[in-house]
Amino acid sequence: MAGDSGMAGKVALLLWAQTLGLAGAQTTQLLVEPPWRPAVLWDRVTLTCQGSGTAGATTWYKDGQRWEQAGRDRLTVTESGTYTCDRPGTRRSPPMTVSNDDLVLQAPARALLEGDKVTLHCRGWWNSTVTWVRFYQDEKDLTGPLNRTELSLSPLQLNHSGSYSCRGLVRSFMSRSAAVTVTVHELSPVPVLEGPPKPTLGSPLTLSCLSTPSPLRPRAPLLHVFYRDGQVLGGPQGSLQLLVPAVGVSHSGNYSCQVRSEGGAVRKSSARLRVTVRIPVSPHALCGLTPSLTSPTTPIPPVPILPHRLPAPPCGRSPVCVPTVPVANATITPGPLSHQVHAGDPVTLRCSVQVGSAPVTFTWLHNGQEVARGPLLELRDIDVGHSGTYQCVATNQLGQDGHRVFRALSPELALEVTPGSPWVTAVAVNVGRTLLFLLLLLAVIGGCHWWHHRATRKLQDRSAPPVSLSGHPRVSPSPAPPRHPQVTNAELSGPHEGQRDPCDYESVL
Repeated sequence: MAGDSGMAGKVALLLWAQTLGLAGAQTTQLLVEPPWRPAVLWDRVTLTCQGSGTAGATTWYKDGQRWEQAGRDRLTVTESGTYTCDRPGTRRSPPMTVSNDDLVLQAPARALLEGDKVTLHCRGWWNSTVTWVRFYQDEKDLTGPLNRTELSLSPLQLNHSGSYSCRGLVRSFMSRSAAVTVTVHELSPVPVLEGPPKPTLGSPLTLSCLSTPSPLRPRAPLLHVFYRDGQVLGGPQGSLQLLVPAVGVSHSGNYSCQVRSEGGAVRKSSARLRVTVRIPVSPHALCGLTPSLTSPTTPIPPVPILPHRLPAPPCGRSPVCVPTVPVANATITPGPLSHQVHAGDPVTLRCSVQVGSAPVTFTWLHNGQEVARGPLLELRDIDVGHSGTYQCVATNQLGQDGHRVFRALSPELALEVTPGSPWVTAVAVNVGRTLLFLLLLLAVIGGCHWWHHRATRKLQDRSAPPVSLSGHPRVSPSPAPPRHPQVTNAELSGPHEGQRDPCDYESVL
């Protein structure tokens, strides 16, 4: 089936080339400078006839009639009209029109392919100003009245093919240009994906995305992308082939490919190809069985298919014991792919494979460097130095002599080790400082109250009448101030005179 689809694709490519007229006789080419069609008389237009034979054998035609200026391969146009040329042994060239109309719509004079950037120009007679311009495709109005005289068709698509014209105000009159045909060619046909639909387990798989650039632009760079079950498997790449060195059970699925232009403006996808990996089952493929020495005509009894997860007998018991399933889909548990732990915590990682015949060996990588072997990786009293990416590599060997080695690399697990939280120490320090501050505050308040109480007692003791030891009354050196009958004035003297309570209390009796 795959071969039939490939042959159909090749036939389609040949028919596609023939429809472009490339399989027929050689045609004389007529080049124009400046490279616009139709050309306009007010430009300095030069026509060049290219084809087989000598330049002196060139014949020119104008408006279907043989032109007087013959024998030269290059012609400078001085009159409007439709020009062609030919040479002996070739067909006549396609026509080239040189216009002298009031309004002319020009397109690039080259082959137009999907993805090209193309602009159409609406020009007035001898570069007269054109206003109120409208563009038409197959008589359908594309725009309203505009002051610009250009119509962009970038990037070109196949539906841009058609007949275009423009209308506008030039030299005080509304004019409409002659129609110009725009033909958009395919950059490449729809690709065909070829490959074996039922490869054997462990065998190589080669997929080919067949697509050829247009003969009109054979060197156009094409990029190829391969998909399995809608997921990108390879590319974008210049090569049209994808190689899988050894297929496993996980390689079964729906494959397709896509062809893109270099800028991505053109994208074409193939039909899906179903690939199913076959697991060969034979008496020689099972451990513990020895081939019987029977005649070739003796029928071989059917052998049950054993799940690959069941333990197999030791290979040393049979000379034909051969592991049959390569390792695939290695994973690390616990997940997810990002793991954050604290310094000092123990971490245990386990590596396992979805499929793979025993014996399977495991190798652990830390930041790409081998650090341990075995299905378990135990990290005790980890620190910041254990941070990084961890991967495990599962390996087994196929063949009686183990000459084919298969490896499966797990996704990366990012391990981030954070140091001990600094806020615990900060809280402890702050609590100690707060307690010290409270003790000092209580001591100050207690001292203030003690000082105030002591000062009050001394004030009361000194308020009593002084007693003279000599028996003479105490005489004040100055007249005593008048006393209010209800106010007792106390005078503090002695060693504490002039001092104030350190707590700034006011003593009033």
